Amino acid sequence: MTLQVEFWQLITLMVSFLGFVFGAGKVLLSQTDRRLDQKFDSLEIIRKEAARGWETKFTAMMDHKQTEIDRHREEMAEYRASAKGFQELEREFLKFRAALPIEYVRREDYVRNQTVIEAKIDGVALKIENLQLKGIRSC
Repeated sequence: MTLQVEFWQLITLMVSFLGFVFGAGKVLLSQTDRRLDQKFDSLEIIRKEAARGWETKFTAMMDHKQTEIDRHREEMAEYRASAKGFQELEREFLKFRAALPIEYVRREDYVRNQTVIEAKIDGVALKIENLQLKGIRSC
């Protein structure tokens, strides 16, 4: 059995075979392209959801950090106020220390001064007594 094919039939057969291969390749590539598009779309959706998740986490973290910063600022204001109170207290204490020698006498100084005064009073009393005794004798 011999098969005879003319040239124009061979060319037609080759063109049809190439058309079939080209069509099959185009179908396969379109299916691959469709699957890649679906995969990329699903990846984009997942990326957007992950970005939203990270954004909410970062927002929550930033809010938390902002509340901590605000709390630290309030604490610093309280510390400054208490430091100001301590400075005022120290200033008053220094004024008191400056006024202390002027308005108050130490106990030892008071005792010494009191002893001197009592000695002088005793001396005056002795002189008065001597004068009284001399006055009684002279009468």
